[in-house]
Amino acid sequence: MGKRTSNINRKTTETTIKISLNLDGEGKRTISTGIGFFDHMLDLLAKHALFDLEIKASGDTKVDYHHTVEDVGICLGQAVKEALGDKAGITRFANVSVPMQEALANIALDIGGRSALVFNAKLDKEKVGDFDTELIKEFLEAFSVNAGINLHVDVPYGENAHHISEAIFKGVAKALDRATRLDERTDEVPSTKGVL
Repeated sequence: MGKRTSNINRKTTETTIKISLNLDGEGKRTISTGIGFFDHMLDLLAKHALFDLEIKASGDTKVDYHHTVEDVGICLGQAVKEALGDKAGITRFANVSVPMQEALANIALDIGGRSALVFNAKLDKEKVGDFDTELIKEFLEAFSVNAGINLHVDVPYGENAHHISEAIFKGVAKALDRATRLDERTDEVPSTKGVL
């Protein structure tokens, strides 16, 4: 099995993004998007997925954070998809429950090539600091579509928007860690179709 790495560069009139990813890393990360809370969430993602991840993003944050957050999701999804290659030998499915103080996030995902996001998380507070909490769903939508992942996020309870957000990102991280992991029992693509 070769190295499962990727490099994505994307430039638009709204954003410039560079991502370097190693799925078989140690959780080393350098994250800079110009959006403090988003950097914190991406830092958690890389740390708990044990991905080596570098993200350098700049965008029209003077307008708002939407373009940068969505475009980072697009590029990170592309990076994961590229690094997985033909997906031979991966575990493919994973589900985890992650608590963060009073909040709980249940995450299930399938790296099956068919993208879908089911987002059942009530974020009553519109902002954490200056970050719009609705952008969490936007990021996950862009990520799941571009990675070819079926991602289900269910938060049955939680009060603090920061805690809910953190539980979601840690849960997605742990599910990605498990689903992208190579299963030593097989080197086949995990599908009866023979391709994902």
